[in-house]
Amino acid sequence: MNGLFQNDIRKEIKEMASRNNKIVIEGAEIFFKNFSGKKDNFNPEGKRSFCVYVDDISDKLRADGWNVKMSKPRDEDTEARPFLRVNVKFGDYPPNIFMVTEHNKVQLDEISVSNLDNAYILNADVIISPYHWEMNGKSGITAYLDTLYATIEEDPFAGKYADIGKRLDDDLPF
Repeated sequence: MNGLFQNDIRKEIKEMASRNNKIVIEGAEIFFKNFSGKKDNFNPEGKRSFCVYVDDISDKLRADGWNVKMSKPRDEDTEARPFLRVNVKFGDYPPNIFMVTEHNKVQLDEISVSNLDNAYILNADVIISPYHWEMNGKSGITAYLDTLYATIEEDPFAGKYADIGKRLDDDLPF
């Protein structure tokens, strides 16, 4: 695919997402990954989520009602950064989540998505959907994952064994 065509697709995706008030982040920095929904100090059992930095768009998101939080600096050399907690919910409209390697792209489901918890993600392209809520006189926007392409670091043997399944399928007589 040539670069011009890819840029047209990116522009079209961003325009479509902005019409639906979705957030599109290419090269997203994601952290506090809990795709498995494991219970911890900050998360009840079964609640899947991750966080993403929103540096350049945080003021607009806050003005629109998104729940933008600030990270705590790790040391005196780092600054606090704005981020969103993004919920990952499977149900009637599950998110499209793909794990990408140099040799493969695999769509993940409700069970296999937990593999991302321990994966080293080299690049993440994310589309986040808003959910507008009102309760007891308060309102806001909760972030939900719409689409994620997570390019992960492969182990040194991944390339060596990448086509074994394909070769076995070719040898089957049925």
